[in-house]
Amino acid sequence: MNDKITTLTDATFDEVVGSSEKPILVDFWAEWCGPCKMIAPILEDFAEEQRDRFVIGKLDVDVNVATATKYSVMSIPTLLLFKDGQVIARLVGAKPKGALLQEITTHL
Repeated sequence: MNDKITTLTDATFDEVVGSSEKPILVDFWAEWCGPCKMIAPILEDFAEEQRDRFVIGKLDVDVNVATATKYSVMSIPTLLLFKDGQVIARLVGAKPKGALLQEITTHL
């Protein structure tokens, strides 16, 4: 995984997301999820290309069930965009890079 992507856990989620100075896009994913693997390279690109606008975090829903449940993540990949610790956008499913970036930036 890209060193510019933050790995989140149930234990670190609230602190990392709540203290982020920039909006943080959290990818709720699992190892077995095909669409999750499809968007992973896009998120790695965003971590580099969009680092001035937002940061990327990833949370494995199989290991961190409490956080996934707290945010009602029923399908993966689910991307939640947080600003000041609050969810400002929810994107579900894999999308092409341009479409994904457009959806994210409309909320920044």
